[in-house]
Amino acid sequence: MEKPFRFKQFTVQQDRCAMKIGTDGVLLGSWVPISDATNSILDIGTGTGVIALMMAQRSFAETIDALEIDSDAYEQAVDNFETSGWSDRLFCYHASFQEFFQEIDDTYDLLISNPPFFTENYKTNDASRDVARFVDSLPFEHLLIGATHLLSEKGRLAIIIPYKEETKVVAIARKAGLFPHRITRVQGNPVSDIKRSMLLFGFDNVDFEIDQLIIENGRHQYTKPYIELTKEFYLKM
Repeated sequence: MEKPFRFKQFTVQQDRCAMKIGTDGVLLGSWVPISDATNSILDIGTGTGVIALMMAQRSFAETIDALEIDSDAYEQAVDNFETSGWSDRLFCYHASFQEFFQEIDDTYDLLISNPPFFTENYKTNDASRDVARFVDSLPFEHLLIGATHLLSEKGRLAIIIPYKEETKVVAIARKAGLFPHRITRVQGNPVSDIKRSMLLFGFDNVDFEIDQLIIENGRHQYTKPYIELTKEFYLKM
């Protein structure tokens, strides 16, 4: 049986989830601004539930909802929520995002998603893993248009995507009526290519900051900014 992933304030079981805990989700959950998310947060495609649990640790939001389409992952997220210290604030829906945003009248202060983003034309023999990894189960267009239905007036959407998709996603967002409020580009080390973009969107068209985060100076030699960002979660930080 796969070992649980232990953070400083909670533990995540992940043996039933196609996509295991990785750097992307923890980065996004650590990076996203939560000062304005006082009422409600929605984690889209929660998987193990790790980002929703991070939001429960970091914020005082009364309601932290999560959404998961895969049955096994949904059940695992529910279990992880129930064994955490914030079970009274966490709730998981078993549904697709497309169904959810068309049926729910509530709005959220913050939407957060580590979405599926493999767009290449190949699949594996593992249907659950394909759903978790491939963009056709949640196209960026659906995510961004759905966000405009679910966000409160001052609400914001935070996502992490491949850097190569950044220009396209920002253009789709603008067409949907969402504008960048912050962009952080992520490098594995000082000489590697930029691999990820963390994007924060809102309805206001504002001047925004673009910055960069380098994870390591060398193998397991983490940079000070990365340690500072994730130290409330990782045991070894």
